[in-house]
Amino acid sequence: MTPMSQITIRLVDTPAGMAQIEQLQMAVWPGADLEVVPVHVLLTVAHNGGLVAGAFDGDRCVGFVWGFPGFDDRTTPPRLKHCSHQLGIHPDYRLSGLGFALKRRQWGFVREQGIDLVTWTYDPLMARNARLNIGKLGAVCSTYRRDEYGPLRDALNAGLPTDRFQVDWWLSSDHVTARMLGPQPPTRKLADLLTVGARLLNPPSPDGTPQPPVTDLAAALPDTVLVEIPPDFLALKGEDAGLALAWRLGTRAAFEGLFGQGYAVTDFLREQDRALYVLTRES
Repeated sequence: MTPMSQITIRLVDTPAGMAQIEQLQMAVWPGADLEVVPVHVLLTVAHNGGLVAGAFDGDRCVGFVWGFPGFDDRTTPPRLKHCSHQLGIHPDYRLSGLGFALKRRQWGFVREQGIDLVTWTYDPLMARNARLNIGKLGAVCSTYRRDEYGPLRDALNAGLPTDRFQVDWWLSSDHVTARMLGPQPPTRKLADLLTVGARLLNPPSPDGTPQPPVTDLAAALPDTVLVEIPPDFLALKGEDAGLALAWRLGTRAAFEGLFGQGYAVTDFLREQDRALYVLTRES
């Protein structure tokens, strides 16, 4: 794989560049040709205050991120924000750090516009995305959206409700700035959190297999709780569609219930073959 030092990240605002991003979408989300964002839409975004950035290995586009200004209607009056709609990395370049590098370019671009909040959505059962969005970038989440996009036809999403987290990325917070400008903070350990009173809501089975949440959220809970998810949800979905649906519905109930009680997702842990969300509530 090409070293990161040889990959350049730059803004894209030409038809030729957008055509590469159009083609790249089909490699990232196979089977979704009808849902590809076309060149003319991407150009309109780039030419009207939005961001379209590409990662290039030589002349080849191998990753991209794009978004546009919008309003957060959870406040009165609505707050100006940047809506980040898609981040895509070619399969040959995943686990290379490109996703983080593209988001850092977005962080700088949006801050220069005087905007402090970026939001986007992702599937909360995708551990790889959670590790980037929550664990590395420092986004937080207290918004769960059921079946946000309706039925999608690509291979990654077909067959399940398209439930999504909507995350908040506070660009000027110490929590985010430290991650953008310095080394990643030390990863917290599951054992340490449990020692100080955190509760895992869905303990694994005796053989260590993760189990969908079935916790009664009416019980008193500590200020820090954890929800485990499958380490590879796509593989699980391919093997057992019924179990995948149980995970979707079980985590939906858990997260909606926790968010309703004032919890927010504030961290994500990967330990060996385990993947866990950390949710905290102010005392």
